[in-house]
Amino acid sequence: MDLKKMIRNIPDFPQKGILFRDITPILQDSQAFHYVIDKLTENYKNHNIDVVVAIEARGYIFGGALAYNLGAGFVPVRKPGKLPYEVITREYSLEYGVNRLDIHKDAIRPGNRVLIFDDLIATGGTAKASAELVEALGGKVVEFAFVIELLDLKGREFLSGYKVFSLVQY
Repeated sequence: MDLKKMIRNIPDFPQKGILFRDITPILQDSQAFHYVIDKLTENYKNHNIDVVVAIEARGYIFGGALAYNLGAGFVPVRKPGKLPYEVITREYSLEYGVNRLDIHKDAIRPGNRVLIFDDLIATGGTAKASAELVEALGGKVVEFAFVIELLDLKGREFLSGYKVFSLVQY
């Protein structure tokens, strides 16, 4: 399946100069959605993943289904002020600003094997902050997985030392 044909390009979103890669057409198409989940499941079924950590917000859509298929737990990483229990926090840079991520302080157990998932990797800042959160709680990042990778922004290089998998590259 050619996922690139389904990804919509939105110029100047969320701000001028950014070309947003919109995965919602994949979500709307049952065959495409199944294809993505099946490909990710196939890739990770023998990695003994304990927990899938998914990054707000589009990461949750695929991450929950992937965790279910892998027989793993699911942990959301959220933007500030969204989690109801005690959190630990990391700040990170985006290609168009700075933000912060939170995770519940009891979300990962020491030694957990963790797959970190998001819909897209750009500069890698969000992913790296998520890895720092997981590792601060004693988890081991097995790999990062993404639907889309923006090669020109060198996020994979920013995540050097970690394994990175993506289904579609631009």
